[in-house]
Amino acid sequence: MILRRIIAHFRKQEWTAIGIDFVIVVIGVLVATEVSNWNAARLLREQGAEFSERLVGDLREEAWGYQFYVEYYGDVLANAERALAVLERRASMSDEALLIAAYRATQYKRNVRRRATYDEITSTGAIGLIEDAELRGGAVRIYNAQLLNDLALGEISQYRERFRMIVPMEVHDALADACGDRIPVVGDYSSIVDSLDYECALDISPSLVREAATALRSD
Repeated sequence: MILRRIIAHFRKQEWTAIGIDFVIVVIGVLVATEVSNWNAARLLREQGAEFSERLVGDLREEAWGYQFYVEYYGDVLANAERALAVLERRASMSDEALLIAAYRATQYKRNVRRRATYDEITSTGAIGLIEDAELRGGAVRIYNAQLLNDLALGEISQYRERFRMIVPMEVHDALADACGDRIPVVGDYSSIVDSLDYECALDISPSLVREAATALRSD
């Protein structure tokens, strides 16, 4: 419509009208560009807010995971120290208690990371949409920390391998059933307390307990 008007003004040589139409066109283009830019910026802000909300949720679970590791490996360490004291003849305990402590000292945990949001925003180059610099920097430090990868090395512990070579499978099964890891509820801090170090009793014959404990004491 505006084009037909301009052509008509040209034919009639109505220069003032042509100028007005040109100004209208320019203003229309500028307004449309501004509206488009504003809308694009709004969408980016909304996307950034969504990423931030998801990232905060993931980091809350990561924080819970860190605390779980602290509690869990504290239990592992406490049992390792008890077993070591007995095996070095600095302390005494029953055969069953020694088996339980020695078994729990072999345990390790590989917690599932919550990093889907972080991986998405870094792989797509969208990390800059996280406006909160502290949140952004904290996420970078946490998800690039080597600590959680190092914890998986417990799986190839020489002590763990030796224990499993010495103790009969039937005793292993009894230890895992009665004294193994309790599964905590993700996000529930109360459920991570003593998830490994709790009272338990083995449901196997005393002779089998004595045999396994003797093998440990003599190695």
